[in-house]
Amino acid sequence: MCARFTLRATGKSLAHCFDMAKGPIILPRYNIAPTQDILAVRVDNESKKEFSFLRWGLIPEWAEAPSIGSKMINARADGLRSKPAFRQAFRRRRCLIPADGFFDWQNQGTKTQPMLIVRTDGRPFAFAGLWERWQGGGRTIESCAIITTDADHFMEEIHDRMPLIIAPEDYDRWLTGSPDEAEGLLCHPANSDDLTMFPVSTKVNNPHNDVPQCVAPIAVLSLF
Repeated sequence: MCARFTLRATGKSLAHCFDMAKGPIILPRYNIAPTQDILAVRVDNESKKEFSFLRWGLIPEWAEAPSIGSKMINARADGLRSKPAFRQAFRRRRCLIPADGFFDWQNQGTKTQPMLIVRTDGRPFAFAGLWERWQGGGRTIESCAIITTDADHFMEEIHDRMPLIIAPEDYDRWLTGSPDEAEGLLCHPANSDDLTMFPVSTKVNNPHNDVPQCVAPIAVLSLF
């Protein structure tokens, strides 16, 4: 599962990461939560990459109301081709969600401890995503979901699911490849050997807290 993440990278660094001429205008985000607008990379009608802002929580085009999006922040990798909410987006509207960290919660006796997972070198990375365009009531909403997969050896100690991270060399394949080519990436996510994790403040539990304290490591002694 992926319910919170961070993006503190500059627009210039993201342009470099995704091999684009111009980066987005963004502010640091320390606690990105569902239903908020998040940065994504997708392709336009000419198959050129572009930065866009999409609402986190996918709203299928056939949905009666956009409220369904709050229940679709994640899409399981093993159901993309079979579930009506995701199969058309998987075929035609794949995207990348830039991030430089994500949170998960580790059970520790009677409480849960938030953990921040980042690359060891601090560089940004990208989650696999899907996006949709919903129209109704005179408005248009573009939304997205983050794809999750089975936890690997690194993540399984705190959760049985994790976001699917796409390796940089596979960005174009995910965005513009055929469904069969994209499906091959679902079974081979980026190597998590480059990731590390550490405990952070419970400030992150409140989605209204989007402050640097959410990502600051806390002393191990404070866990007990």
